[in-house]
Amino acid sequence: MSIMELNGGSVIAMVGKDCVAIASDLRLGNQSLGISSNFEKIFAMTDRVYVGLPGLATDVLTLREQFRYRLNMYTIKEEREIEPETFVHLVSSALYERRFGPYFIEPVVAGMQKQPNGSFKPFIAATDLIGCINFAKDFVVAGTASTKLFGVAEGLWEPDLEPEDLFETIAQTMLNSVDRDAFSGWGAVVHVITKDKVIKRTLKGRMD
Repeated sequence: MSIMELNGGSVIAMVGKDCVAIASDLRLGNQSLGISSNFEKIFAMTDRVYVGLPGLATDVLTLREQFRYRLNMYTIKEEREIEPETFVHLVSSALYERRFGPYFIEPVVAGMQKQPNGSFKPFIAATDLIGCINFAKDFVVAGTASTKLFGVAEGLWEPDLEPEDLFETIAQTMLNSVDRDAFSGWGAVVHVITKDKVIKRTLKGRMD
């Protein structure tokens, strides 16, 4: 039994046409014992940058605060909002600092990256628990249901999905994958991010 699987939970991020989506399940458990069905793993860092933190629950809470602190320091120093790509490097360096006694978290970052011409481009990335970054153009997954998420996303995802279609795709991927994983599930939460707004929806899932 890996310590990464102790509390369960899974996160996925997907790219659409001028939008990006990130979703997680809501279960908090102690192996197969269910503890909570409203444990959020996705946190807004800015209006356009979201991070999902699947892994050990205590480290989820610790890292959320640490990222918030580092982000505030960046904003004060740079006098501007952080971009998703910069934030991924911030996450990576925070994890790599602790590589000999790592946080048991595999972060997933999703957001809208501002381009030099003023437009916005969808951006997703994930890291492992010591901060090795994985950039992707379609989707990234993490957590105990990651192998199932990979399989279902591979079959359902298409390029250039509109926000509503992207929501449907990521919702179906998440719900169908966690149904096949004992350590994830109990509903899900989806954030669809465009340059103007963020739509958050909570989904009901199987509770058995």
